[in-house]
Amino acid sequence: MSEIEELTQAIREFANKRDWGVFHTPKNLAMAITGEAGELAAEFQWLTPEEANTVSGAKLEEIKLEIADVAIYLLRICDILEIDMSAAIKAKLQINEKRFPAIK
Repeated sequence: MSEIEELTQAIREFANKRDWGVFHTPKNLAMAITGEAGELAAEFQWLTPEEANTVSGAKLEEIKLEIADVAIYLLRICDILEIDMSAAIKAKLQINEKRFPAIK
């Protein structure tokens, strides 16, 4: 079992133990992803480019938590819709290779 599959299973079990299935519809999960992505963006909102490139300490820990929130909801929506995230990413990278040719 891949690490993504293990994480997906752990997230599924966490949600099931709390009876959250009724709330975890694709629409609600997509909205949750948007909210959490906004919280991630807020961590960088007033930083200069230099500050954003060198975050550390408590600020970095907050950023990690927001990234985790986004990832959890992404894995959950993939689980609900039976999407293989790894396969989806690989397919998108192939599309992007054609859309955005390498310059080097």
